[in-house]
Amino acid sequence: MENTGNTESKDNKDKKEKKDIVKRKPPVLFKKTQAIIAEIEKDLDGDFLTYWISDNGSLAQEDVIAFHKLISKTKKAKRLHLFIKSDGGSGKGALRIIHLLRNYYEEIIALVPLDCASAATMLALGADTIMMGPLAYLSAIDTSITHELSPIDEKYNDKVSVSQNELDRVLKLWEQKKQPKDSNPFGLLYDFIHPLVFGAVDRASSLSIKLTKEILSYHMKDEEKSEKISTHLNSDYPSHSYPITYKEAQVAGLNVLNMEPELNERLLTLNELYSEMAQKAHTDFDESNYHDNEIIKLIEIKGEQIFYQMEKDWYYRSDERRYIPMNDSSSWRRNTLVGAEIVTTKFHTR
Repeated sequence: MENTGNTESKDNKDKKEKKDIVKRKPPVLFKKTQAIIAEIEKDLDGDFLTYWISDNGSLAQEDVIAFHKLISKTKKAKRLHLFIKSDGGSGKGALRIIHLLRNYYEEIIALVPLDCASAATMLALGADTIMMGPLAYLSAIDTSITHELSPIDEKYNDKVSVSQNELDRVLKLWEQKKQPKDSNPFGLLYDFIHPLVFGAVDRASSLSIKLTKEILSYHMKDEEKSEKISTHLNSDYPSHSYPITYKEAQVAGLNVLNMEPELNERLLTLNELYSEMAQKAHTDFDESNYHDNEIIKLIEIKGEQIFYQMEKDWYYRSDERRYIPMNDSSSWRRNTLVGAEIVTTKFHTR
């Protein structure tokens, strides 16, 4: 009985100590970002909109709701200048965002000062013109997938993503190195990768080309050129993360221009402010529990800012060797100025 009492007392003490810990919060720099946006838009012929995603976030289909909340009320011009910074995410999300923007704007100019990779490259392809700075790069749009039957990474006990490019290269190497007595390689590959994963990866590759062609069709009427660009970006690079810089983008047939130095510098300044807002905001409770309060993406236009903030606890389940999310209050937040005060409100999408 004494042991039970001691355990209960210890649990109550741990809960009290956890409650007393002040959770880290990311800074809100809305006034500073708005000042930069006002400077940028003043020198542009059209509206200016930012879409910034941190390394811990990804382009998603639900983001289209946040875009709609902004531009449905603030759209003023026929031309949109869209600042994109992202490592990628959902190609379907890129198509939906371009479809929405094309319902409001006759012309779109993508502003790319930094990374604009994978699905973000698809998004940029929906613009009539892509303006690139010295640090800018696009990437291939071939898709890797994490299937329910994907192989398991034994170290982290998590499913491994598989890409069409990787599978093709394995088969190509076998074809080059095979001996007369060697049998078909699929029998051996099926021991590591389920046959349904092969089918799913091939389907995902076809989907990438289809999405890219449809995104290009919003401004490119030459179907042969659209097919050529889509196929090239999907299959002609040795790595999904191969950096397509300005010179290579021209070779690929994209309508790219060099960004003016002053605009590029202002966008880099804006990126620094967003990076500060999106800094890691983890609060450790103990060796197995921590709280995540990180901002992972921002969408902003003159007068208003929308961002997605993680707000959840994580518990490390040692028998499964992975973290489990708990008490998840993550949501989209909206910053507006009322007088001199910043007012933040939540909104949810399902």
